[in-house]
Amino acid sequence: MPDPTSVETLELTAAETRVWEAYPTGTMVVLGENRPDEPLPERTVRAEVISRLLLGAREGRPGHVPAVKLRGAYIRGRLRLSGGTIECELRLERCHFDEVPDLSNARTRQLRMSECRMPGLDAGGLQADGYVSLSRSRIDGEVRLQRAQISGGLRMNDVIVTQSDPNRWALFGGGLVVDAGAFLRDAEFNGGVRLVGARMNGGLFMEGALLCNPSGPALDAQNIVVEDAAEFSAGFIAEGMVRLRGAKVHGTLSFDLATLRAGADPRALQATLMQVEEMLFRPTEPVNGRVALSYSHIGTLRDGGPMVWPRELWLRGLTYDALRGCPPEERLRWVGREEYHPQPYEQLASWYRQIGHEDLARKAMLAKMRARRRTLSLPARIWSHLLDWTIGHGYRPWMAAVWVALLLIAGTVVFSVEPPRSIRPPEERPHYNAFIYTLDLLIPIGTFGRRELFDPVGWTEWVAYVLIASGWILVTALIAGATRVLRPNA
Repeated sequence: MPDPTSVETLELTAAETRVWEAYPTGTMVVLGENRPDEPLPERTVRAEVISRLLLGAREGRPGHVPAVKLRGAYIRGRLRLSGGTIECELRLERCHFDEVPDLSNARTRQLRMSECRMPGLDAGGLQADGYVSLSRSRIDGEVRLQRAQISGGLRMNDVIVTQSDPNRWALFGGGLVVDAGAFLRDAEFNGGVRLVGARMNGGLFMEGALLCNPSGPALDAQNIVVEDAAEFSAGFIAEGMVRLRGAKVHGTLSFDLATLRAGADPRALQATLMQVEEMLFRPTEPVNGRVALSYSHIGTLRDGGPMVWPRELWLRGLTYDALRGCPPEERLRWVGREEYHPQPYEQLASWYRQIGHEDLARKAMLAKMRARRRTLSLPARIWSHLLDWTIGHGYRPWMAAVWVALLLIAGTVVFSVEPPRSIRPPEERPHYNAFIYTLDLLIPIGTFGRRELFDPVGWTEWVAYVLIASGWILVTALIAGATRVLRPNA
């Protein structure tokens, strides 16, 4: 019985013979400089020939490193390496596959398919001790890298992946682990990228990449863990939602000079429950769609100010250590863009106090009370307006002092024109002073004892009642305001 791995059973063509003979020394076989679109006989190599070489059909020559290196070939048939152990390098340049290569659950060293064209790639569960490169390739189908483990880095720079099936992804990499950095710079993915649960131990770099999936997430990277940096920057464009729910970035998450546009889902960026050491958010244009940062923690947030954020912004539960990128006073416009919740205002006030802006902290708390007003009943809203106009809900104590001064002046004028009558006999009648009498009405405890000695007459009786009631409200507000000054966290 003939050996199925022997060359005789394959009946090699001239092009295949060159590949077979070059393998032991790892010599590059050039069948053409341009990528073939038609199966020309002089450039066609069966996938079976390549797979046999990779799986050990020939031995290497002593003193050389065996490898399959091929340029400008039309590879016919399916490259079947599923579950196999590949002990040599596979390097294909400007080649054309007519079927989807199958490297699922294979173990390999270095794998390079640059400037190739293929109808997809199945490399789920692949274990690569070296790098995997698909740079500058054009792939008309799904690239599957789920659960793959790549030690030497993933390179998909300038790749174009087009997936027309709405139920599939352009890049499916759930659970993908890359140790030496994932580089997808200037790549184009039509159909979305899924990196749920992936771990990028050397960083994720997608500068200038285009992710387009208007009917679903452009990027679904829930629970991704990135060491170093996650760069969605320098011309990065997402047409569809970017989902980073539960992501952990032990470094910088950058959307510097990026473009985010929502698709069918109104969310442009869902980054809830996220933990990031530093976040750069300076897109080239205001985000088109909702941004949700709820219940995330960001060490330092650097942005371009409120204008780069969308009108619909969810900050409930967000905490941060520092804000950078715009004057602190502009942050009040930033926190007031979602339905009322006290936490964003309190977090901002806490940060203001941390950097020594107690006045801005009080403004943030006042803004909280004003935002809360929209949730109240009509009587409560009226009362809230009254407290705001008079004492700034206690966060502007000087307003109470102003009102006391105005009422004191008005009362002095009224009671100078219409003095109250004395309730004591003439021989016991005290000296009357309109200013002291008005002041005694305003101070709730009646310090000077004048309100017990004189009674207002006629219409001035109502003026006295207003002064007494206002005094209780305003003096109480002054005490509350002083308490907030002395106790900043109140």
